[in-house]
Amino acid sequence: MSRKEPIIAIDGPVGAGKSVAARELARELGYSYLNTGAMYRAVAIAARDAAINPDAPNVAERLASILKTIKIKFDGEKLFLNGRDVSAKINEPEVGDLASRFSALGAVRERMRELQRAAGADGRVVMEGRDIGTAIFPDAEFKFFLVADVKTRARRRYEELRKKGQSITEDEVLAQLIERDRRDSGRELAPLKRADDAIEIDSTKLSIDAVVAAMKAKINPRINAAKGLKRA
Repeated sequence: MSRKEPIIAIDGPVGAGKSVAARELARELGYSYLNTGAMYRAVAIAARDAAINPDAPNVAERLASILKTIKIKFDGEKLFLNGRDVSAKINEPEVGDLASRFSALGAVRERMRELQRAAGADGRVVMEGRDIGTAIFPDAEFKFFLVADVKTRARRRYEELRKKGQSITEDEVLAQLIERDRRDSGRELAPLKRADDAIEIDSTKLSIDAVVAAMKAKINPRINAAKGLKRA
């Protein structure tokens, strides 16, 4: 491994199980966990609060001051934006849609890339998102790409939102996911795609425990081998 401690990159579309699997994997390995998608949602909330439209002709100019001063902090399951707890707001469907649209802007991606690379610079982190293995840490020691049938993903996302009190139908969630997939995969900057050296895991029929076990089966032998070489 090229670092003292490895980076584990987990990418994939909404509803493939990235967040839950990444959190559990980080817990079992004793690593830090970073949800980069939540960071883009924080930007979306800041922009929405400032009444900034992602389609406005002067959007980059209006976002400049926000991006320069933005402070995003994780505390366990909570996310703080400029000192304010926005953990509940990031799950709003509107915020997810805005995050996808703002994430297509070069200024947003550049600033988030800076923050994400700084957060993972020392390794020993499980980082999940859509472009971790391709744009943020293309040299990550471990790369996984989670996929699942779109209807399965919609059902999972619907259940997640319903438990959090969101008023939405499963059909609406499905339509949103199809549009998000189209937008995220088709954007020019860091599109959603599997890195050539990423291991693809189809979670459609797998439990989270099975997904985590599949990843650990690839990770542990290399980590243990590296530790053995250091001791030698």
